[in-house]
Amino acid sequence: MIDDTIAAIATPLGEGALAVIRLSGNDAFAIAGRCFRPIGSSSKIPSEATTHTLHYGNIIDAEERVVDEVLLAVMRAPRTFTREDTVEITCHGGMVASQAVLQTVLAAGARSALPGEFTRRAFLNGRIDLAQAEAVSDVIHARTDLALAAANEQLAGKLSQRIGQLRDDLMNVLAHLEAHIDFPDEDIVPDTQVQLIGRLESALDFIDQLLATANEGRILRRGIRAAIIGRPNAGKSSLLNQLLGHDRAIVTPTAGTTRDTIEETANIRGIPVVFIDTAGLREAADAIEAEGIRRSYDSMASAELILHVLDATEPYTDEDQAYLDQFADRQRLIIANKIDQPNANAIGIDCLQTSATEGTGIEALKDAIRTAVWSGEIRADMLPAMINARHQDALRRARAGLADSLAGLRTEATLELIAMDLRIATNAIGEVVGQTATEDLLDRVFSEFCIGK
Repeated sequence: MIDDTIAAIATPLGEGALAVIRLSGNDAFAIAGRCFRPIGSSSKIPSEATTHTLHYGNIIDAEERVVDEVLLAVMRAPRTFTREDTVEITCHGGMVASQAVLQTVLAAGARSALPGEFTRRAFLNGRIDLAQAEAVSDVIHARTDLALAAANEQLAGKLSQRIGQLRDDLMNVLAHLEAHIDFPDEDIVPDTQVQLIGRLESALDFIDQLLATANEGRILRRGIRAAIIGRPNAGKSSLLNQLLGHDRAIVTPTAGTTRDTIEETANIRGIPVVFIDTAGLREAADAIEAEGIRRSYDSMASAELILHVLDATEPYTDEDQAYLDQFADRQRLIIANKIDQPNANAIGIDCLQTSATEGTGIEALKDAIRTAVWSGEIRADMLPAMINARHQDALRRARAGLADSLAGLRTEATLELIAMDLRIATNAIGEVVGQTATEDLLDRVFSEFCIGK
């Protein structure tokens, strides 16, 4: 119900200096006023306060006991995120203090917000479109500066503007077709038909450009998984520590130290990469090691990139070749490690040269990782159009409808059929920004948000 007033903790749970409880809805001021007691002549109850002002006081429960000392911000509609009356209460951080304030607010008449409900109200009230709403989540979950930049571009409406222009162009073509359907005696003249075909071809090219960004968008949002594999004691854990920039994995001279997979995320040239340190590949000596090796293979199966580490101080063996052949069909980088050692040998195959203990070759390895998963340059002009999986699905359906409509125009098919295909395309495009969104679609999108946002 959009008529009720919702409340939630808007900051992460746990110990901290401060926490923020957010209220939004028609009764936000009245509910906050039931439990807020201002202190000092400059502080006021929410209903009497001017918009975008801060007030000092206490939160009081139903028995007039002080719950916490707070600052209360008053923001009047429509100049708020949700375009509803909004109150934000800044209290002491910590699980107990923040929960106590929230429970007091709920007892005063608010309802607990659902995941993403504040952002959903911003969308329903016309503050942002659906693509911008998703960008809010992308901003929160961004793990690199590049991912944050892409999310901010989408939040600013750059993608929405492009989608809006595309939909307007197709709606104009559709209006032209429907005019001829309403007046069947008026045939489409050849010049006009050529123009319509040209406009649909341009729209098709533009959709293809957007679809081409799907992989990059997925990488920026989710990152990639890179499994570090190789024989025991090849330096996999040391390599992981170098890529992370800190010691995460235990490193010892003893082969087989790593018995289980270790996962950590690092920013590699603007791309979030989840590195998976795996148990060494060899015949297992015991049941525990066998389980570790099994998990290594599971990690390799889920990884988009494999970093295959060879020990440059050991002779290249048939076993090494067998493992290389086993993973030959996978996207991978072959790394010769320990090149700083006096007994290091030339591996005899094309590979990257590193010393995980000295840090030699690590920067070149990072460059190679980015090149392996990202085609070409990462340019600023690409960021506004990096679509997500939902956008990709909608645009694929739009492309199919558009292609059918274009084929119909070229073969002079029945105008009703051409218009029907074009209407399917425009509706699918509208889904990207929420102009044709269903309740089920909104539920799916906002269920992925955290509570309080």
